[in-house]
Amino acid sequence: MDQTIDNDRILKINIEEEMKSSYIDYSMSVIVARALPDVRDGFKPVHRRILYGMMGIGNTSDKPHKKCARVVGEVLGKYHPHGDSSVYGALVRMGQEWNMRYTLVDGQGNFGSVDGDSPAAMRYTECRLSKMGEHIMDDLEKDTVDMDPNFDNTLLEPSVMPTKVPNLLVNGANGIAVGMATNMPTHNLGEVIDGCCAFIDNPEIDCEGLMQYIPGPDFPTGAYIYGLQGVKDAYETGRGRIVMRAKAEIEAGEQHDKIVVTEIPYGVNKADLVAYIADLATQHKIEGISNVNDESGRQGMRIVVDVKRDANANVILNKLFKMTALQSSFSVNNIALVPIPGTHGKMRPKLLSLRECIRYFIEHRHEVTIRRTKFDLKKAQERAHILEGLIIAVNNIDEVVHIIRQSATPTDAQRNLEKRFDLDELQSKAIVDMRLSQLTGLRVDQLHQEYDDLMKLIADLEEILNNPERCKQVMKEDLLEVKEKYGDERKTEIIPFDHEFNAEDFYPDDPVVITISHMGYIKRTPLSDFHAQSRGGLGAKGARHRDNDFTEYIYPATMHNTLLFFTQKGRCYWQKCYEIPEGDRNSKGRAIQNMLNIEPDDAINAVLRIKNFNDEEFLKSHYVMFATKQGIIKKTCLYDYRNVRAAGVRAININEGDQVVGVRLTNGHNEILLANRNGRAVRFNEDAVRTMGRVSTGVIGMRLDGGDDEVVGMVCVNDPQTETIMVVSENGYGKRSDIEDYRITNRGTKGVKTLAITEKTGRLVAIKVVTDENDLMIINKSGILIRLNVSEVRVMGRATQGVRLINLTKKNDTIASVCKVQKATEEELAEEQENQEAVENQETNNE
Repeated sequence: MDQTIDNDRILKINIEEEMKSSYIDYSMSVIVARALPDVRDGFKPVHRRILYGMMGIGNTSDKPHKKCARVVGEVLGKYHPHGDSSVYGALVRMGQEWNMRYTLVDGQGNFGSVDGDSPAAMRYTECRLSKMGEHIMDDLEKDTVDMDPNFDNTLLEPSVMPTKVPNLLVNGANGIAVGMATNMPTHNLGEVIDGCCAFIDNPEIDCEGLMQYIPGPDFPTGAYIYGLQGVKDAYETGRGRIVMRAKAEIEAGEQHDKIVVTEIPYGVNKADLVAYIADLATQHKIEGISNVNDESGRQGMRIVVDVKRDANANVILNKLFKMTALQSSFSVNNIALVPIPGTHGKMRPKLLSLRECIRYFIEHRHEVTIRRTKFDLKKAQERAHILEGLIIAVNNIDEVVHIIRQSATPTDAQRNLEKRFDLDELQSKAIVDMRLSQLTGLRVDQLHQEYDDLMKLIADLEEILNNPERCKQVMKEDLLEVKEKYGDERKTEIIPFDHEFNAEDFYPDDPVVITISHMGYIKRTPLSDFHAQSRGGLGAKGARHRDNDFTEYIYPATMHNTLLFFTQKGRCYWQKCYEIPEGDRNSKGRAIQNMLNIEPDDAINAVLRIKNFNDEEFLKSHYVMFATKQGIIKKTCLYDYRNVRAAGVRAININEGDQVVGVRLTNGHNEILLANRNGRAVRFNEDAVRTMGRVSTGVIGMRLDGGDDEVVGMVCVNDPQTETIMVVSENGYGKRSDIEDYRITNRGTKGVKTLAITEKTGRLVAIKVVTDENDLMIINKSGILIRLNVSEVRVMGRATQGVRLINLTKKNDTIASVCKVQKATEEELAEEQENQEAVENQETNNE
């Protein structure tokens, strides 16, 4: 046998071009015929075929349900040559009320759940069209849309539905094609129809105008939309991120509070959400949750989060919003298929704004209305034509009967009638086929009435075709009819202002202690971790530090305070208190250099706690007072520090060899006290220091003794009647003195004695202004910390040595830092008594 190859039948092609063209063909097939919805009716082909197939077998809302397998088989066999799972999945979704804002299929049986449960097999479930599903196909029989042949050219199917419902916006859509995807949210039917009517009245209306009618999506699961910026972006450009938040309330109980969630964001799986919250509580990623239950039932959704008795329910709720799907976002991507002008039914994908979605739908409704009107007009004219013949017949009935009786056949009778009365074939046939009952007087009157009504109908239909305003009116009437039947209240509440989460929402404004070590480690610790002891106690173990490190500064604050950090070199840095890493009183903390851009040879040595940092009036009426080791002071308006940059700003110009030792916030009329290491203090009015710019050096506040003498601290006096001056020496001695013991002088003097410095007391290390409502926290360089009640330290003369405040047990140990805080509660004192006994027992055992 001849094995020669016919070279004329082999075509050589470039494989690169073949792959490119084939992939483009495939991708366009997926885009147009499978994955993306049509802008006009909002359907992908599979949804359109399911509804048409259900209508074809009479599976309507007024008849009993049919097995879903029956519907799937109908659709597969006639219109959709793909897998049965794709058809059944689309069918089920159209019946799920948590996915569709308005269901188009009325399902019976297990259609899945909001918990992500799968629907039962199609042989078990039943379905029928919902009333709105039927409205999607209204007027389909009136040649309103083009009909395309099915896959085997044996049947016709609609290329698009003549829907009166703006389904693309109302029920949304999602799909993944090749190289593109769509994700459109659901909307409220009444609002969308109002927007459509507004567009019909004013085709030039812009997005902002449409948002007066369509303020935002309306999800079937309710919940909240937070902020309109994402909605506006989506409506104007076709893309946007809409923030959704669950509807949750805090129920107060006798034992503990409960967080009750009744509505969740669209698309969130409830079962997964509950399990994830439980995991967060179990793994201690969210503290304060004792239990999570899903109590949903016939009454609706109800997720209950039990809050521990000592936890803040508002804080936990905000953390749940931040860390779980209780707050989610919907990424809008309005891509749909739109008709290509000048082609017959060809489509292309396009990113659509809200106005374009409505415009394409209105153009579709206009075309459907015109085609329906032409169909109705043609039918009416045909019927009127027949009636004209019948009316001629009844007006001449005797002659008509005579002609028919004289005719040999019905055809002869028709021919004779046409010749006698100038009729056409249709009219003559209608006369021959007319029953004798139509010759009664009543039926004759009905013929005349029907003809008159038809004439009016024809005139109205012709006006619709010829008068654009009348056509618009009909379109609006159709839409408003749908709104009246199916319109309902909005489910999703819109919080119109753009509520960006304030980080303060996640933290209660509890008192804390900020500690900074000598080597630059910082942390915040709840004030409740430190408990008061009696004067002269041993103290409790403080932070664990590296060799030669110790806690140098202690500052009381609350979680919502703004902290202004001032360095020795005179720079200022800004930080929120809750941004400081938390640690217990034994932990080391975190290096400040990892948080603030501080120079390697610089260090924090003063901190201001500002509560009203966003209050411009407060900033302009308060001042920052600086004191340096060399006795220089400077006053600058707090407003000058409102815009602190990440790299910090210069807060004061420091002379060579000098450094900042104290910074205080004043109101412009306070009194200032400066103290030096040799135990002297100077008191003067703040008015004696003029306000200067941020980068100035300042003026002399206190004259020093020379040598290694230096200023150790500065205090600001607010109420001389209730406040007293507390001074502490390096060996643990201290005392309180009345402020009035310090006479007011001018700035720049040497001042008066505030503590009798001896070898036993050591030199002065701190000066504080205190009341009986304060506690004093003292920490030494070996890490031992004590918190004592100020009220236990009696008021003495300013020239005395004072009393022992802390017992320094280790050799060469000295006081490192002193801090003033609010007095401890009785519960804290009782708990500390137990801790103190444990510390003393441990000391005894060690000995």
